Amino acid sequence: MLKIQILIDNPSSWILPYAKELVVDLERKGHNVIMIHEPELVEQGDILCLLACERIFSDLHLNKHNLVVHESALPNGKGWSPVTWQILEGKNQIPVSLFEAETSVDAGVIYGQTYIELSGKELLTEIKKKQGVATNKLLMDFIEKYPNVKGVEQQGKSTFYPRRTAKDSELDVNDSLANQFNLLRVCDNDRYPAYFYVEGEKYTLRIDRDERI
Repeated sequence: MLKIQILIDNPSSWILPYAKELVVDLERKGHNVIMIHEPELVEQGDILCLLACERIFSDLHLNKHNLVVHESALPNGKGWSPVTWQILEGKNQIPVSLFEAETSVDAGVIYGQTYIELSGKELLTEIKKKQGVATNKLLMDFIEKYPNVKGVEQQGKSTFYPRRTAKDSELDVNDSLANQFNLLRVCDNDRYPAYFYVEGEKYTLRIDRDERI
């Protein structure tokens, strides 16, 4: 039995329902699993899963392994919102990497990789679901094989995605919706909706799929 802690430092994070599913699956395997939302509550243990964390966690000495999931082919695509940036680049196959946290950002050895497959029609909620499923798969695979796991050093030149801001959800009124569909589908209707300006007035757009069609 392993002592596994899952740290989600934003208790309203999109990943929370998938993390709860992970807890259930791990407990069924007989592991002692704790979900926490405050970094200072992390205890000594075997495995710490850092999921969708918004703050840097520095007490890496407390656990034998500190696991992070990042949606890119590391070391390419380190940084913020890698799924969003890659969708905006027109990609429909997005790699997801499981790696060991280090003091350097997204720099640890890689334990496993899978892929998110997109058709190009998914909206944000559907994209996040695929992320959650891929995250749980990688973590379950690692834990089921543990301790017979071996990391691979990252190879190649590092590239970094910047943090996205509300400005990144702005539409160009002089361009077509078809050309901006990828931007529309990664916008959050509640937190950072798509918007545009006409004659100095700001308008926001909500995107939903009409299931009646």
